[in-house]
Amino acid sequence: MASADRRIYGLVLVTAAAVFWSTAGFFVRLLEMDVWTMLAWRSLFAALALAAIVVFQSGRNTVQAVTRMGMPGLAAIPIAVVSMGAYVVALKLTTVANVMVIYATAPFVAAGISYLWIGERITRHVMIASAAALLGVAVMAGSATHATDIAGNALSFLMTVAFSAQLVMARKYPALEMSSVNAIAAAICALLCWPLMSAVLPSPMQLALLALFGITTTALAYLLFLTGGRHIPSGEAALIGILDVILAPLWVWIAFSEHPGQAALTGGAIVLAAVTYYLLRTASSTEPQ
Repeated sequence: MASADRRIYGLVLVTAAAVFWSTAGFFVRLLEMDVWTMLAWRSLFAALALAAIVVFQSGRNTVQAVTRMGMPGLAAIPIAVVSMGAYVVALKLTTVANVMVIYATAPFVAAGISYLWIGERITRHVMIASAAALLGVAVMAGSATHATDIAGNALSFLMTVAFSAQLVMARKYPALEMSSVNAIAAAICALLCWPLMSAVLPSPMQLALLALFGITTTALAYLLFLTGGRHIPSGEAALIGILDVILAPLWVWIAFSEHPGQAALTGGAIVLAAVTYYLLRTASSTEPQ
């Protein structure tokens, strides 16, 4: 495949991954059920889909791929459980826009964790962008008056910290098989939620939606992003990933008239500007001179 064709191929796959990720809030609003039932079924379908990816990637070495994760993998699993669970509960408690504004700060949270854990230097432009992102989150979170919004914002931040920790772990331990980690984490998440879920079996339509929710926003998006990311620069892939933050509130605004609110729009614009500045500076600093 020619380099230009490879780039287009990578751009299409990464864009598709961002679109799939952005539908999480849409599914949460569409599925009218309690959060534990939703999380249990979504996690079950996600675990099955991720397990299929592990088998597809590893073939006959599937068992070895799971068992060789070692202590880093065992440490990553509960972090992934927290990330998955907090994400869905946060979407249930507050607006999709609020969740995505906080989630957009993940690059800066990851930079902070990386500095504290592995001593990676924090550059000046990271500090500038982080300060701007913090201002954006403060503008958005400062408008929260309902207890559910405050709890949802707190869980959004917890999810962002857990997800950022996973990013740093993947960097610190390059051999760590994240597909296996996330498959096991999804299965554990389903087991933890199972006793709390409704005893009434969801309707066939609800089960179909739950399956789509679990497969598209986890396994399929994950596979598309990793595959496409091999064909384009990482900075470019990260910039395309911002579509997730922009599209997620848009879908629920169109489908359910969930207006983000002025504070979320203002705070989100500040955070997105900070992320874009950070990614563009990162991309320019890694270009060959």
